[in-house]
Amino acid sequence: MRRFYRGSSSDTTKLLFSLILFLCIGCIFYLGILALGDETDEKQRESLETAIQQGIVHCYATEGRYPESLDYLKETYGIRYDSDKYFVDYQILGANILPDITIIDRQEAKHE
Repeated sequence: MRRFYRGSSSDTTKLLFSLILFLCIGCIFYLGILALGDETDEKQRESLETAIQQGIVHCYATEGRYPESLDYLKETYGIRYDSDKYFVDYQILGANILPDITIIDRQEAKHE
């Protein structure tokens, strides 16, 4: 019997190579998931910005004035967003001037 059998050094090398390969593939997969999540968040922010801009323009076209507040835009034109995720700063610059909109991702701001 081979009671105290020691594997050959080639078995150890194969095992070590397999472990390193597995860890590399796992890291690549993880980084891919992170990149995909960041891209999705950016698309959501862009979509929200587009929706708000379209709501503002639609209000101006139908009522002849820009919305006086973001709340008015949300109530009248159905703009919806996750206020826990995004902070929207809506600044009126004048009666006939397009309002200034700034959208901040609250999760991104926490990480900085």
